[in-house]
Amino acid sequence: MNECTPAQRAVLDDLLPRCGFAPGGTAAVCGVSGGADSLALLVLATAARLDVTAVHVDHGLRAGSTEEANLVASVATRFGAAFRAERIDIAPGSDLEARARSARRGVLGAGALTGHTADDQAETVLINLMRGAGVDGLAAMVRSPSKPLLGLRRADTEALCIAFDLTPFNDPSNADPRFVRNRVRHELLPLVADISERDPVPLLVRTADRARAAAGTIDELASTIDPTNCQQLRSIKREIAAAALRSWLRDHAGHPPSFAELERVFDVVGLRSTATELSGGRRVRRSGGVLEILGPAPPFDG
Repeated sequence: MNECTPAQRAVLDDLLPRCGFAPGGTAAVCGVSGGADSLALLVLATAARLDVTAVHVDHGLRAGSTEEANLVASVATRFGAAFRAERIDIAPGSDLEARARSARRGVLGAGALTGHTADDQAETVLINLMRGAGVDGLAAMVRSPSKPLLGLRRADTEALCIAFDLTPFNDPSNADPRFVRNRVRHELLPLVADISERDPVPLLVRTADRARAAAGTIDELASTIDPTNCQQLRSIKREIAAAALRSWLRDHAGHPPSFAELERVFDVVGLRSTATELSGGRRVRRSGGVLEILGPAPPFDG
């Protein structure tokens, strides 16, 4: 990184200790959209002395993506990072946000760094709660080197951009009420803050931390269970049995079974049915007190 002004150095000295980057010299792909969070990720990753490649992904969903990519390229050059532009085509239709996110992950690759902050974590907790998630869902995003900014607030990333005279790209889709996350961000969280008369983000982040600790304990117990042994599954606490089954029944993309699917598997375990269907063309069948998975999608390994 080039020489910093005292004000810029003060910002880095404040924010870097609250980040979770890998050791200096580690190769890191950073997903950089051009917004404040991702630009701050790029700057902080280079300040942490990672070997950074900034990747801009154009989803082909709106105009202005070329200017956005040019912005990311110029910032990458300024801070000594490599740059790569990628293009993916997402067809309009249902689950647009989820499909775009999945495609973006595929382009960035495993372990890519993203600029999620504590505010994103709080939003995720509320979204998962509205979806009826259990402990795993309330744990939200796991703190890891691939999400190094979870200890920062959105105001921190905006302050960094101001300090370094960066003008983030304002993505109009971030205000589109068709997306649940946008309504949570712009409507629900402000309402919760108004009702509680306090900032709810630290409280929701704390909830995620506690849920993650509880989920870790359950998963540790579940790792000792044979998820194919119906008698053993019936003899233990349902939460532990459910964790063992969720881990075993992940699909080829690593997604666990839905609540409804898991309930049907418990019917098979509990001798109320002999088999049930799962997503991906799979089928879980009980034979001689042992569960087996049939179908084209193998169990997720990892």
